[in-house]
Amino acid sequence: MTKPRPKTLLAMGRAVAKRLVTDDVRERLVAVADIDPDLVIDDFAGPAVAEALAGAEVLYTSWWCPPITHDVLDKAPGLRAVVHAAGSVKHHITEACWQRGILVSSAAAANAEPVAEYTLASILFANKRVLDIARLYREHRAPLELDVRFPGFGNYRRTVGIVGASRIGRRVIELLRPFELDVLVADPYLTDDLGVPHVELDELFERCDVISLHAPSLPETRHLVDAGRLARMRDGATLINTARGALVDQDALIAELARGRLYAVIDVTEPDLLPADSPLYDLPNVLLTPHIAGSLGGELPRIAHLAVDELARYAQGVPFLHGVEAEELARSA
Repeated sequence: MTKPRPKTLLAMGRAVAKRLVTDDVRERLVAVADIDPDLVIDDFAGPAVAEALAGAEVLYTSWWCPPITHDVLDKAPGLRAVVHAAGSVKHHITEACWQRGILVSSAAAANAEPVAEYTLASILFANKRVLDIARLYREHRAPLELDVRFPGFGNYRRTVGIVGASRIGRRVIELLRPFELDVLVADPYLTDDLGVPHVELDELFERCDVISLHAPSLPETRHLVDAGRLARMRDGATLINTARGALVDQDALIAELARGRLYAVIDVTEPDLLPADSPLYDLPNVLLTPHIAGSLGGELPRIAHLAVDELARYAQGVPFLHGVEAEELARSA
């Protein structure tokens, strides 16, 4: 006897749905679930939404999904699972969901890939001094005596530090393996062997030419990179932040960067949109991007398809491959 397809609702921002639910994703969704892909819920209030929630077994969520509170669950007595086509579930999965025993899955593994790729490119460009050299070449349009300006530049046997053995941090370590780089990792919760030396955080800041942040934003990690740790960094070292702006004391970082002692690749800031007069826009030793490391544009279908894979597993009565447990959230993004 064939199991009926689970009644599923899309819950996310409408603009997100337009980019995420491509024709092939839509085709797969309809094949594995009883779903109206044109019905996108971005607000759980209202009589029409209440009627849809009343019969829902699964929510297929993404960015800008409203919080799934006790009130929402009261309207969805048959809800059994949330499949999230994005990374962190902290913004919409509430304690009420765990109390109900809702099964939760996340496409964080797929979202980790472009962040790790961005980080890899940033590391290789940082050691090669690509931005500096491109700027100088554009200005001088003549030979630059690079070995005089940048003694020892390049990637051979440079030391890279990974702060946080998160999903992204681990993927960055994997991507770095083909290169002749020395890699260190610092994470107080790391218990398994990643094939690279595990060191204390202060030691990592002292030894590395490039440091990349992949720790979660938690109360205890706020300003993890403070003035003291920045002072430990080698002259000419580069700090890469694709994690969260709150990990770094931004004022302390700006002070070091303004002195010209360090470099930075910054994809996340605090606040997310910097004021127009922030020095980070103009400092020549900074590559500043507007939170583009994660899934955007043509990368969105990757996370959408992983979430459909998880929905298909649920429909077949098979456990999620990328399930999320409540206790994980205390130490994750």
